Amino acid sequence: MFLTITTTGTAERPATDLGFLLHKHPDKAQRFSTSHGTAHVLYPEATHERCTAALLLEVDPVALVRRGRGKGRGGAPDSALAQYVNDRPYAASSLLAVALSAVFSSALRGQCKARPELPQRALPLRIEVPALPARGGAELVQRLFGPLGWTVTAEPVALDEEFPRWGDSRYVRLVLEGELRLAEALRHLYVLLPVLDDAKHYWVAPDEVDKLLRSGEGWLEHHPEQRLISNRYLARRWSLTRSAMERLELARLAEADDTEVEEIDNAVAEPTAEGAEEEGDAEGEEGAEKPVPLTVRRREAILDALRGAEAARVVDLGCGQGQLLAALLKEARFTEIVGVDVSMRALNEAARRLRLDRMPERQSARLKLMQGSLAYTDTRLTGYDAAVLSEVIEHVDPPRLPALEYAVFGAARPRTVVVTTPNVEYNVRWETLPAGHVRHPDHRFEWTREEFRGWAREVAERHGYAVEFRPVGPEDPEVGPPTQLALFRIGPDDSTDSTDNSKHSTVAATVTTTTKEAAA
Repeated sequence: MFLTITTTGTAERPATDLGFLLHKHPDKAQRFSTSHGTAHVLYPEATHERCTAALLLEVDPVALVRRGRGKGRGGAPDSALAQYVNDRPYAASSLLAVALSAVFSSALRGQCKARPELPQRALPLRIEVPALPARGGAELVQRLFGPLGWTVTAEPVALDEEFPRWGDSRYVRLVLEGELRLAEALRHLYVLLPVLDDAKHYWVAPDEVDKLLRSGEGWLEHHPEQRLISNRYLARRWSLTRSAMERLELARLAEADDTEVEEIDNAVAEPTAEGAEEEGDAEGEEGAEKPVPLTVRRREAILDALRGAEAARVVDLGCGQGQLLAALLKEARFTEIVGVDVSMRALNEAARRLRLDRMPERQSARLKLMQGSLAYTDTRLTGYDAAVLSEVIEHVDPPRLPALEYAVFGAARPRTVVVTTPNVEYNVRWETLPAGHVRHPDHRFEWTREEFRGWAREVAERHGYAVEFRPVGPEDPEVGPPTQLALFRIGPDDSTDSTDNSKHSTVAATVTTTTKEAAA
């Protein structure tokens, strides 16, 4: 197997800097042992104007057979006619990818101790692979490398030049040209060489998902062929491919939210002021009636609002671990239920808690779990009767609230939207909550009743909704309820402000969103 990397330079930026990046001196020819043969690194040319590094991998066919136990476990996948007669020693494959990783490990990681500024510099690169198996032909080679910024030349190799009627083989001569960082280029090759070959010379274990994501960081999450790449790289193992796709989507969503993956994939529940207070109250005095926890009251208030809206198709935005989904499933009136969360761990925990894998088919047909972010519009969320944002908005940075607002009220536009959020005024009643602290460490803010109503009225006016406010939990005469609920409904703005709770035990106010009242 043979591969060359060529770059050009000037007297100020000599092309021989390639030697620093590869950690291989241009004046030396070096040998490295691999599990299937010997890798040689040499420089056919090395001047200030032009420098070429070559990797020659001499593969021992006998070692391949001795180590192999069949396709995908070290054996040659094309050895149906004879174990010792195949293309493995000559055509670029996972063998060459592994050699790249072993011989140029520092370059792959973007490290250069002698010249630490070099790895961040984009270089004019030309990479040639004389014999590359491409299951999918030259067109697939273009689809894989083209979106990464390469100018791609993939010339099909004829089966036999003396018999043109036989057509082309599945091999191409590959030339890539572009201005990229060397580490990026090597990571592209490390992933895509075995993908094009559609085979690996070793058993694909779960740790291959980590290798794929590590080498694909920064480009694979946006690649239009990411599913094909993941599937082939992971030897078509469905469970591993699904894991890779979930983690790639999480990385993409984290980038869209301008945050770290760990910050949005935070499904593990933490103690909160509400939870601690409820736990203490639940103990009570002997014989005393236990109060209803606030989380239960909140769910009941949401369900009551959805029943009143006669909603059948409901999407729970920020569904977390699925507590509301479980309550919705218990009522046949809700014929289609969708749980959306940015955290894959949360969705997996919801599936476990709901016993989705053991749920009767008739019931599981009503439920769908989807990964998604409320920071941008999602066409999958359009057309539902109702959407629920239960204790979600306070986890969003205030500058990103307009994006959430448009995604839900402007783009998805369900007939009914239910929003609940903590009432910060009530925090003084939590004995376990230090003064000035929010109820949950991930809360970006907590609003007063006036602040929440002001925001809700503006949202309703901008998007043509009427909004009604309801308290959730015991209402304190001084600081109000612990949770506040806003019920948005599309319809004529013919409701009026009200504080009469006699018609509905949980109704605090009905507010129309005309310009006159919003100004008031």
